[in-house]
Amino acid sequence: MHIREDSRLAHFRDHLREQRWDDHRYYHHNLVNQSLHFVSAITFLVAYVIVWRDPWLAALLGWGISMTSRQAGHFFFEPHDYDQVNDCSHEYKEEIKVGYNLARKVVLMGLWAFSPVLLLANPSLFGLVTPHAGLMSFLENLGMMWLALGVGGLVFRTVQLFFIRDVETGLVWATKILTDPFNDFRLYCRAPGQLARRAAAWRPGKAS
Repeated sequence: MHIREDSRLAHFRDHLREQRWDDHRYYHHNLVNQSLHFVSAITFLVAYVIVWRDPWLAALLGWGISMTSRQAGHFFFEPHDYDQVNDCSHEYKEEIKVGYNLARKVVLMGLWAFSPVLLLANPSLFGLVTPHAGLMSFLENLGMMWLALGVGGLVFRTVQLFFIRDVETGLVWATKILTDPFNDFRLYCRAPGQLARRAAAWRPGKAS
């Protein structure tokens, strides 16, 4: 029994390492993107600490800083042409992406961007929350909306993977997402320094 459980755990860890490696090698070539992921990781770690006390504030940090910085890295700085390093097309990477590829992220980020408009148009959210009476209560309600969106997005894709892949793939992906801040901090902690040194080397007027 213990041997079988150890084998399953080892397989789960191998699967997790594989998903992390694929994510890194396919979608994190650019040094600016890596630096933004480091900023995102730090902010998410802060959000993890305060979510138990102020979940609305944790969600504002998670979406307002962490998600926008990391997705900006993917959309605006990561190359979308043929991947010479991995010898594959961008379309291939998008097709095999386990989690949210760029097309799915457009939908997710669109829902995030639209949510403040919905809250302003319907302050009670169809009776789900107490209508805001000022800026702070609006931010609290917005933060709880964003928290629900984040949890919902995680659960939706996890369950979807249960059906289109298998249960283990979904559970591994959910574990990867929840632990990404720790992994990204470790992987990309040197990226801002490398980016600063590269920018200094490229400074206009610097002798070649």
